[in-house]
Amino acid sequence: MAYILQILIGVGLAATCGFRIFVPLLVMGIAGYSGYLELASEFSWIASLPAIIIFAVATIIEIAAYFIPYVDNLLDSISIPASVIAGIVVAASVITDMHPLLRWTFAVIAGGGVATVTSLVSNGVHGVSTVASGGGANPAVSGVESALSIVSAIVAVLVPVLAVILITIVVILTIRLMKKWKRRRLYRLSG
Repeated sequence: MAYILQILIGVGLAATCGFRIFVPLLVMGIAGYSGYLELASEFSWIASLPAIIIFAVATIIEIAAYFIPYVDNLLDSISIPASVIAGIVVAASVITDMHPLLRWTFAVIAGGGVATVTSLVSNGVHGVSTVASGGGANPAVSGVESALSIVSAIVAVLVPVLAVILITIVVILTIRLMKKWKRRRLYRLSG
């Protein structure tokens, strides 16, 4: 049962990496520092006070940068590989008593995979927003993504099952909205 809980926490936090890279690391660090979340021994540094301070500063910079026109598009171009790496790290760090081969296999497949999906969806939304509004709606999109990443990371630690369900719903709804927008755009262009 402990493995299932750890896997759900890892998947929830990894998915959050697709929206914002440093938010889940900050939430995980605070939860580990407070004793609420146990981290694998080789990742205990994440729960250290210096790491939490660095993650807090990085989180503030990352969130603020997404509100700056053109910088948000630049961040989107590097966010997929960065979110995959962060997703792998957070997924591996919350699994404490599993053989390293199994832990890293899970982290790469599940953690990296789910971070890739959420990052692709996030980048897709930014692309649609940029095309549809000339970038004018990007700050609103960034605000929603930032809020979603904070809430999802906290829920992933407190109620991991709910976090996985919430992120799945958001991804499905976003994909549906993007398809609907694309159909409307094609209809307008054809007629």
